[in-house]
Amino acid sequence: MKTMRIVLLVVVGAVILAVALAWPRAEFVPASSPDAWATTPANIARGAYLARAGDCIACHTARGGVAYAGGRALDTPFGRFYGPNLTPDRATGIGAWSADDFWNALHNGVAPNGRLLYPAFPYTNYTKVTRSDADALFAYFRSLPPQRQANRPHEIRFPYDQQALLAGWRLLYFRPAQFKALAARSASWNRGAYLVEGLGHCSACHSTRNGLGATDGALGGGMIPTLGWYAPSLTANAEAGLGDWSEAHIVALLGTGISPRGSATGPMAEVVARSLQHLSPGDLSAMAGYLKSLAAAPSVSQPAPAPAGEQVLAEGGRIYAAQCAACHGDDGKGRLPAYPPLAGNRAVTITPAVNAIRMTVNGGFPPGTRGNPRPYGMPPFGHELNDAQVAAVLTWVRTSWGNAGAPVTAAEVNRYRAVSLD
Repeated sequence: MKTMRIVLLVVVGAVILAVALAWPRAEFVPASSPDAWATTPANIARGAYLARAGDCIACHTARGGVAYAGGRALDTPFGRFYGPNLTPDRATGIGAWSADDFWNALHNGVAPNGRLLYPAFPYTNYTKVTRSDADALFAYFRSLPPQRQANRPHEIRFPYDQQALLAGWRLLYFRPAQFKALAARSASWNRGAYLVEGLGHCSACHSTRNGLGATDGALGGGMIPTLGWYAPSLTANAEAGLGDWSEAHIVALLGTGISPRGSATGPMAEVVARSLQHLSPGDLSAMAGYLKSLAAAPSVSQPAPAPAGEQVLAEGGRIYAAQCAACHGDDGKGRLPAYPPLAGNRAVTITPAVNAIRMTVNGGFPPGTRGNPRPYGMPPFGHELNDAQVAAVLTWVRTSWGNAGAPVTAAEVNRYRAVSLD
């Protein structure tokens, strides 16, 4: 018993030390003037644009609910979080907040009452948002009709619901930061970096998370927790492959959800529909130029995948001819804009093959956008093909027309067949 008490005291002492070290670490940047957050037409329009760039509506609007009134559930390995109310209701929203309070939440991840915010709210990215952009966002949210909708408490498992533990997490993984433009790069490149690293919070999906939910922000790709989709690396040509895309094709994918090199599906389709399609051509071009520069270096060569069995390939080829060739062609080149190519499509060949499995089993649509208002969808084949058949046809596709993907197993298909989309 005495030993247990000593251990407990050591643990408590370590936690208290972590809190003491982590809590004061905050930065403050003053607003240029009260005019910066005044609800003028110019500030509101700018803030509305920035809110779309940050895809704020995705987490702060319940399905079928009032925009920005909160309530959207976000499942994580640590429990369920609910997006809070951002409307200017004083009791349940941010109506009682000051512009400094709003900045502190974005930049430092701290609520007006001093409570540390969980990084399900991506302040680890938003910390790079400039004070002037934060003030414009605040002006926009203040201009919305107030909605009296109480925030739902998070449903987080112990011990992750402890503020002391969160303070320790911040000590390890969070530093308030300001975006610093690189003088050697163009204004457009720096604008793209600012959007991708900050408001766009692309690393929230496109980076691997460790056991405590932290990312390195390196855009190296990773599984999206609880959703069962893989966000490919934006730096490796073997995955997203943006280094050898034309900038115009990247802009098309971001702005419309379709391009000659592939389509946006799964969680990325929602990002395009709710956020990226609303950005200006200049901002889309800036993001494309920045992303292309990240993947410009030659990819590290990977060992060749093990060859697939002849019987599996024969079965896969038979299924493809019967179910897929009518749309994607015998040559795998597809028919744009309706049917994306499969030949040379790295979204089809990357490992893990989860996205290709999900699309084959469950089907899916690119987003409906101004540039593609009537998207063609992929029908589901999960009710027609068993796990071994899905594995066979995907193995055939991933090894045909010069594709060099690894074979898919029935066990992999079974693993991802029933993963929830929401």
